[in-house]
Amino acid sequence: MPRAGLDAAAVVAAGAAIADEIGLAGLSMGLVAERLGVRTPSLYKHVDGLADLHRRIAVLATTELGDAIRDALQGRSGPDALDALARALRDFVLAHPGRYAATVSATNGGPDDPLTLAGDRVIESMSAVLRGYQIGPADTVHALRTLRSLLHGFATLQAANGFQWDADTEKSFGWLIAFADRGLRG
Repeated sequence: MPRAGLDAAAVVAAGAAIADEIGLAGLSMGLVAERLGVRTPSLYKHVDGLADLHRRIAVLATTELGDAIRDALQGRSGPDALDALARALRDFVLAHPGRYAATVSATNGGPDDPLTLAGDRVIESMSAVLRGYQIGPADTVHALRTLRSLLHGFATLQAANGFQWDADTEKSFGWLIAFADRGLRG
């Protein structure tokens, strides 16, 4: 008989929390079982294994990121929207580095896939920011990739303590946002 309160959402939440604490690479079914106070085989009633757990964490993270970006963009446009987007993404990565890592290599499984749907929300929010810069349809995908690369790179480096010299990281992030704004205006 399954433990009361144990379901797929609880397993995913525990896995996501552990991934944030120790990194996605260190996540194991055994650690999740230990966190939940069950034996490892009990988890397989709710997820199909570690790969399935990673994918479900990616869906959770992409959904949460989409919510954070949507909320940050409310009532903003142009450079203010770009700043809000950048800070929302970076703040999410800093707060949830493990679950964010699950999003990087997760692959969509079709139009009705929860990961596709969650990813589409993120892309639509980013596209709305770009529309404020008059980016044409032919260039939108390139602008999205460039913007994602800039923000992802900075956020993941900061989360990994990759900026160890004395310069103020917050000032550097502001510089990156201004740099992106100038580039998008061009």
